[in-house]
Parts: sequence; C-alpha cells; structure tokens
Amino acid sequence: MEAKRKILAIDDEEDIRFILKEELTDEGYEVHTLGDPTQALDKIEEVQPDLILLDIKMPQLSGIELLGLIRDKYYDLPVILLTAYNSFKRDIASVACDHYVVKSGDLTELKERIKKIFRTRV
Repeated sequence: MEAKRKILAIDDEEDIRFILKEELTDEGYEVHTLGDPTQALDKIEEVQPDLILLDIKMPQLSGIELLGLIRDKYYDLPVILLTAYNSFKRDIASVACDHYVVKSGDLTELKERIKKIFRTRV
C-alpha cells in the first residue's frame, strides 16, 4: 500500500485550517496544519511534507517572506500560495511558488492543482 502524501497547510485563520484539513483528508491526504508561520521551518522538519499550502497574508510573517525561507532550505518542496487577494499574482516574489490559488469556498481548483503536482512528482 502506497504511503499517503503529506500536506502542511500554514494559515493564521483557524477556520481555513479546519476546512483544508477536513477536505484534503477526505481526498486521502495526511494533512498537518500550522497557525504560526514563525514555526514553519521546524514543522517542515518534523512533518517532512510532500507539499505546502501557504497563506500569503499573515500577521507574524508574510507568506512571501516565508516562501523565501522555505526555498532557501527546501528548494524542491512544492508550495501553493493561497490568498483572498488576486493582486498578489503580480508580486515578483510569488513566482517562486509552484502554483497560486485564490481562496474560495469551493476547493475544486486547489484539489486539481494538488493532484497535478503529485502526478508530476513520483
């Protein structure tokens, strides 16, 4: 039996973390969540996820700043940026992510992006 793919969702909003965990667990993934982005590198080391979902707008440390730290240490780890703000697509730093998804109540686009990433990474 193949091991479940691990996803780490980093978002300061508890409701978002809950929804992501529920929906993606139903899809067959092992989902870990984190509300404090300043603990992200330790959590990545602990969980060793196959993919990170990363909110852009967080009070302690922005997702863009955290993405830079993740890329410095885990260059090949896929990251999907999540935000409610479409304007971040133009942010030059966001090109370091693998995908970009605007948050909505419908997680279809996010689920498709995750499947696409996992199909291309054995």
